[in-house]
Amino acid sequence: MDDLTANINENVLHIQRSGIRQFFDKVATVEGAVQLTLGQPDFQTPEHVKEAAKQAIDDNHTTYTANGGIPELKKAATDFAREKYGLSYDAKREVITTVGASQALDIALRTILSSGDEVLLPVPAYPAYEPLIRLNGAKPTYIDTSKTNFKLTKEAIQAAITPKTRALILSYPSNPTGRVLSEDELQAIAAVLQDENIFVISDEIYSELVYAQVHSSIAFQPGMKARTVVINGLSKSHSMTGWRIGFAFAPTTLTEQMLKVHSYNISCPSSISQHAALSALTVGKDDAERMREEYEKRRDYMLRRLRDMAMPVEQPEGAFYLFPSIQTTGLDSYTFAERLLKEEKLAVVPGTAFSRYGEGYVRLSYAYDMENLTEACYRLERFMHRNAT
Repeated sequence: MDDLTANINENVLHIQRSGIRQFFDKVATVEGAVQLTLGQPDFQTPEHVKEAAKQAIDDNHTTYTANGGIPELKKAATDFAREKYGLSYDAKREVITTVGASQALDIALRTILSSGDEVLLPVPAYPAYEPLIRLNGAKPTYIDTSKTNFKLTKEAIQAAITPKTRALILSYPSNPTGRVLSEDELQAIAAVLQDENIFVISDEIYSELVYAQVHSSIAFQPGMKARTVVINGLSKSHSMTGWRIGFAFAPTTLTEQMLKVHSYNISCPSSISQHAALSALTVGKDDAERMREEYEKRRDYMLRRLRDMAMPVEQPEGAFYLFPSIQTTGLDSYTFAERLLKEEKLAVVPGTAFSRYGEGYVRLSYAYDMENLTEACYRLERFMHRNAT
């Protein structure tokens, strides 16, 4: 039989599986391993959400819906965005219900990008961004934020823009660092972008998990709504990762085009999940508060333990990740994570899973209960004691 590999799309051949998932797979082979790898909330989906899904089945809401989602959910999503973040979108024309935030990112980039375009990508970054850019024949332009406390700056944007720049991916609260941009920082970035012909893809999936301040969207800044696609969803805010409901908010000129890609891509999200999501955004619009309070306690515990181990780390203002430096060990990120798993049966994610600019760091998720986190810290402490130089 002929080898057909040469006929496979080169853009697909040249991308890799997520480094997070690759390392997660290793853990399955280690008996008794403690996990700090996944961004999977350890809370159960709220009961009222599950009941709404059961009722949807009983009421026979089991058919195709409109491509962009059921009207009631789109209205609830725009109401939520307005009440929580001051963002004003037309429920009929300026929001698309997607299969998780991941699909929202995909359709936004496929709508905007053409072969040869460039996308500004602040790094370290969530592993899915670069492959989605490359699948469109475009190229990421990395902006290293490690020298600016993992925050994007206006100066860095100005230095990176070229005539081929088509978009900027903005992801705050950040995965993997947990950093959040202040209102002043967003204003400065918006002032730069207003004079450029550049779209912004703002991934705000962790918007409900911000601790000492209220989440602010770049789309709220003057002149930015017209050029911004706001990505959000219910996976983190309502512990609904498996329900796969996300949203893309954008001006009509963009949503009209994104809806074409979306409709040929998946037709519509699960009808049952949409009805469950409706309950999440109405009955449970404040469900994230309980989780946020618990995550903040876990963050503070983990910060204290890491600093006691002399592991430099920036304090996360949002999400549920820590990104400590391991440079005092002299080990590269992958070796550190591999040896930690082998010697202490503790799984973390190498910083290089988030681009080469994550070298010298590892990501720890504190979306696990305190018992798990306490044991993880004891294991990490033993490892650091043996390997600190």
